[in-house]
Amino acid sequence: MHTVVVGTTGVTASDVLAVARGGARVELSDEAVSALAAAREIVDALAAKPEPVYGVSTGFGALATRHISPALRAQLQRNIVRSHAAGMGPHVEREVVRALMFLRLKTVCSGHTGVRPSVAQTMADILNAGITPVVHEFGSLGCSGDLAPLSHCALTLMGEGDAEGPDGTIRPAGELLAAHGIEPVELREKEGLALLNGTDGMLGMLVMALADLDTLYKSADITAALSLEALLGTDRVLAPELHAIRPHPGQGASAANMLAVLKGSELTGHHQDDAPRVQDAYSVRCAPQVAGAGRDTMTHARLVADRELASAVDNPVVLPDGRVESNGNFHGAPVAYVLDFLAIAAADLGSITERRTDRLLDKNRSHGLPPFLADDAGVDSGLMIAQYTQAALVSEMKRLAVPASADSIPSSAMQEDHVSMGWSAARKLRTAVDNLTRIVAIELYAATRAVELRTGLTPAPASQAAIAAARAAGVAGPGPDRFLSPDLAAADAFVRGGHLVEAVEPVTGPLA
Repeated sequence: MHTVVVGTTGVTASDVLAVARGGARVELSDEAVSALAAAREIVDALAAKPEPVYGVSTGFGALATRHISPALRAQLQRNIVRSHAAGMGPHVEREVVRALMFLRLKTVCSGHTGVRPSVAQTMADILNAGITPVVHEFGSLGCSGDLAPLSHCALTLMGEGDAEGPDGTIRPAGELLAAHGIEPVELREKEGLALLNGTDGMLGMLVMALADLDTLYKSADITAALSLEALLGTDRVLAPELHAIRPHPGQGASAANMLAVLKGSELTGHHQDDAPRVQDAYSVRCAPQVAGAGRDTMTHARLVADRELASAVDNPVVLPDGRVESNGNFHGAPVAYVLDFLAIAAADLGSITERRTDRLLDKNRSHGLPPFLADDAGVDSGLMIAQYTQAALVSEMKRLAVPASADSIPSSAMQEDHVSMGWSAARKLRTAVDNLTRIVAIELYAATRAVELRTGLTPAPASQAAIAAARAAGVAGPGPDRFLSPDLAAADAFVRGGHLVEAVEPVTGPLA
């Protein structure tokens, strides 16, 4: 099994995906263990002094003015975890919780939190045992960290609350720890706070969304090319020299992808035939510009994610010179903004994708295709309602594009008076990515059928490969009306699994 070693300098997006989705084992580097021990010595020394230090010998948030006696400090750390584990709503997906836990461990191992090495090792042991704390949908404002979600994870570390075992069964966390030979942690000064103060949930969801969107944008380039081909459009608008004079990198990459898919097609370039048109519609002609802008948005989001993956997010933090200083690094604004930006770009990609599908189905705009791509129009409705479904998904995407980060609700008796709502931005982006996959799948379903209905002209080799792979995967082709939902589900699974990209790349070479 793949192993990810956590050091003091952060982790990579690949590490997050390996642990969250691939079940990779986690190990602490010797450097991390040394840094943990050194920082803990500083915290222990401060805890022994009579002067109050926030997070070490005081209360938290609006209650930070109270100095806590040594006899009550262990109780203080337990209490912050128990009281902050106040989430409600549906359970969050296993991969999100694993990413959340792993990224908190990443910060702990930086040596800036003052957590004991044994606590960090227990975090790794829980991940390696496949134990997943039950985390709820609601409870984070994206400031002071993803407090409630991280608290539910810390509760499992203490052997309290509920967790999901490797078999998927939810049981009391103490039972699961005991079954795997893991001793619950007795938290000491600062440790409870250090386990809660991070942007780990929203960051984990950002990393996974970027991985999914990378495949989806390639898939959308392929389906756009298939639609252009089915509509007898021209590929001259994809010429590199046209995109070189407006040098947005994403635009050039999308145009190159489409051109590679269309290479060798006999269907392109017939826009001047029976019903001459000077130019294709925007949804066809401007596909690289829209998808390309989304790609450039992803590039910016990756930059933010990489910076955050290299960060130590906690409050207060232990500095190398021995100071323990309060800060605002837990504020989720940098991550929240790009999560919202990605949702906007995804909504626009979904919108232009649906417009191409609608054009394929409209006999007045499809340049000779049968109405709704039906086998016997009138008797058969064809893909009429598939487009309704796609339109409903697009409408939902537009609602999800409303920024969460533009909102703020003050909390903690006005101490935390401006919050990021980054967790909410991440949750809605996950839904947006899910819906965008379905939207692209419906264009694939319509475009492959439309290409096959263009008899007498040979599609591009890459298009033929895509169609053959889709049909082999259960994505049915033209024919009389049938129960359509299973066909669309097969198309969704085909796109979601990255199989559309896998089908064409042996012909086109690696897509950008």
